[in-house]
Amino acid sequence: MTDASTTLELNSGPLRLVLRPDLGGSIAGLWRDDLPVLRGRDAAAIESSAQAGAFIMAPYCNRIGPGRFRWHGRDHALRLNAPGSPYPMHGPAWQRPWRVRGAESHRAELELEHRADDDWPFDFHFSQRLVLSPTALELHLVLSNTGDRPAPAGMGWQPRFPKRARSRLHAEVAQRWETGPDQLPTRRVVHSGIDGDVAHLAFDHCFEGWAGAARLRDEKLSLRLTSSLPYLVVSTPADADHYCVEPVSHVSNALHMAEPAAHGMRTLEAGQSLEAWVRLDIGAI
Repeated sequence: MTDASTTLELNSGPLRLVLRPDLGGSIAGLWRDDLPVLRGRDAAAIESSAQAGAFIMAPYCNRIGPGRFRWHGRDHALRLNAPGSPYPMHGPAWQRPWRVRGAESHRAELELEHRADDDWPFDFHFSQRLVLSPTALELHLVLSNTGDRPAPAGMGWQPRFPKRARSRLHAEVAQRWETGPDQLPTRRVVHSGIDGDVAHLAFDHCFEGWAGAARLRDEKLSLRLTSSLPYLVVSTPADADHYCVEPVSHVSNALHMAEPAAHGMRTLEAGQSLEAWVRLDIGAI
């Protein structure tokens, strides 16, 4: 299988995962038996990756304000790509069709080839390899600069977990980025860990000093999310049926900070790559 496909299903033991390569290479849903692990919907009914259970963010994560940035002495404007947002969101990867490079019953590799445009002014290639076992989902992510000039680079994974009775989140973190009315980071404050019922958490923040693991538990499932990515974004919208726990490579809006590299934004020279992994362990209560 080598072309962009509409749906692709993986199975291993009690786990079932459905991909939508045509919608940002997104995960339409992940189930343990019939129980949603991620926010799950009928894959054929999903019209955009914003409705999916999880998607890749690349080559940057979350917001860039005010829709432009300066890089190596040149100004770049970005197209607004998310309805209702005054800023570009998540990069182009989550909204483009991906190519299925290979697939088996329990694994798949998807890739995206991007050419500079109004969504991102640099060429890049991104591959995601997904492996499903009876107890876990593993992702291996590679972002490569395929252009002929240095480019900023970042990545992340945005999974959306269903809110259930007694949904709890625990993560060891050290600092939280406060945000202003524009939802952009303003300053770091001490934050000694996250541990609470999701219904009582009010976050849309990036956290530093993440220990690389988060535990999510409710009345049905016990999950452990681990990653090589150093930052964690947590979003717990009160009016939504889900919440997000996102491993990311950089602070939101890092390109507008005095030292982007100090906040995780990488520079990839031509031909260089950035790699990361994410693992979600899944158990029943």
